[in-house]
Amino acid sequence: MRQTRPVGIAGVEPGRRLVSRVRRGRLAASFFLACLALAACAGEESVAPAPLPAPVPLPALRDAPPLTTDRTWAPHAKVVDPPDRNPAVPAEIEQLLAEGYGELESGPGQPIAPATLDDVAPPPRGQRPRLLTRFVHLTDAQLADDESPARLAIFDSPGVFASAFRPQEGHECRILNAAVRTINALHRSTPVDFVLLGGDNADSAQTNEIAWFTAILDGAERVECDSGADDDPVPGPDNDPKDPFFAEGLLVPWRWVTGNHDVLNQGNFPVAARAEFATGSTSDGGTRDWSLPGGPVITGEVVPDPRRALLSRPELLDQVAATSDGHGIGPDERAYGKAFYEFDVKDTPLRIIVLDTAAETGGPDGVILQDDVDRFIRPALDRAKRERRWVILTSHHASRSLGDGSFAATGTPAVPGALSVEAWQSLVGGYSNVLLHLAGHTHVHRVTRVSPPGGHAYWELETSALADYPHQVRVLEIWDQDNGFVAIRGAALDYAVDDDPIAAEGRRRAVVDVTSGFGSDGSGEPSSRNVELSIARPD
Repeated sequence: MRQTRPVGIAGVEPGRRLVSRVRRGRLAASFFLACLALAACAGEESVAPAPLPAPVPLPALRDAPPLTTDRTWAPHAKVVDPPDRNPAVPAEIEQLLAEGYGELESGPGQPIAPATLDDVAPPPRGQRPRLLTRFVHLTDAQLADDESPARLAIFDSPGVFASAFRPQEGHECRILNAAVRTINALHRSTPVDFVLLGGDNADSAQTNEIAWFTAILDGAERVECDSGADDDPVPGPDNDPKDPFFAEGLLVPWRWVTGNHDVLNQGNFPVAARAEFATGSTSDGGTRDWSLPGGPVITGEVVPDPRRALLSRPELLDQVAATSDGHGIGPDERAYGKAFYEFDVKDTPLRIIVLDTAAETGGPDGVILQDDVDRFIRPALDRAKRERRWVILTSHHASRSLGDGSFAATGTPAVPGALSVEAWQSLVGGYSNVLLHLAGHTHVHRVTRVSPPGGHAYWELETSALADYPHQVRVLEIWDQDNGFVAIRGAALDYAVDDDPIAAEGRRRAVVDVTSGFGSDGSGEPSSRNVELSIARPD
């Protein structure tokens, strides 16, 4: 790497090796208005890495982690208000860490909050209730190449701009791996049928981010979340977040869902307009330089890396389909061009219908087009009705986050045929066999009753982000209560960091993001965290 300037705010195959190195750059001041959308939500060649020992697998977690119904975590320190130190500046985050702003303390569990659509309690559970499925909802990991020249880290500030930089970004691969180990431990104790993603799996639609993400979930002997130059902040193997590690992979199937960050640069910008920035050698928007102590945010020249190439939507589907069993993406989905598909839960009446709501025109909001309703959504709902299937809809965006495909920051007009929130809810309300619409995107645990005029009422359930506090996944169970009702139980789960000091350090830095006053708390209302949502059993 040549001269860099610290700023004031301061690929992997399953079971095989792939070294990815990335460094970021280039964003002119003319893109500042576009950066507002982040609130919504030639040079040198890559240096070949020196040979390192094969990563040593971490031991399996000894015990099943407790759900938040049994134990909760909370920051030890109060949130600094107003913020007085910036966690993007290495010296300042080290001060915050030394003063305990990254520490958590345990507390009592939070009970399940029951709810019904009409506020009338359901009848008592029958004599033979039946668990139909147990699965995990993992959403908004936003696995980031924190060295990419396409990043906008210099715009990071408290509140609406806080997502431009996260102090744990360099550790996110190890955090995701910790979540995988935690889900596996849960599965060994209390069997899980599958993991359902919630979208925003990558942070910036980069080839290497998707490769890292799928390798960690599938399992790989060597995953190296580094790009550009071969960084080794702490000399030696397996002692810093840029070192390769062994990913044990999920023990259960997982299914893909597309989010805006998976198809848009930084979750906002169309990839065609930003392609040269991602693979370029200049950072104007600010990125991290791990050749300097603490990995400060810098602008200037960076080491380019072709593996940072931005993925078009078809390229994204191709890359996911090529991993393991494709995770729901097969020839039909690739031919369709979007991640619309469905699958049944074996030996149950449940059917999961996966929707692709990301708007590749730009902007963080979701979009549902009449064309997709006609070609896939309505036929899928009609088919489920005929076949007496109970439906769970899932997408990245809940109805509150749907828009018309326009993006004011880049002057993109509305997309013809985009459904309004009311039109979408009315469509779903026409099917009495829909139990739930499961989503992410907002990074907040939230429950919403949806009651379309003259239609069937149903639930929307949003899960907070792995990328932001409280950094949780949600364990869901669907029960036939044998009393004419179905119960949807959801409990938040914290990831464990046992025997993984790098993931533990990542969590400390993630906690500082919120206690410093820069990040936000997505825990939501107590009634939206651990829940039991009742709905009449479909005929």
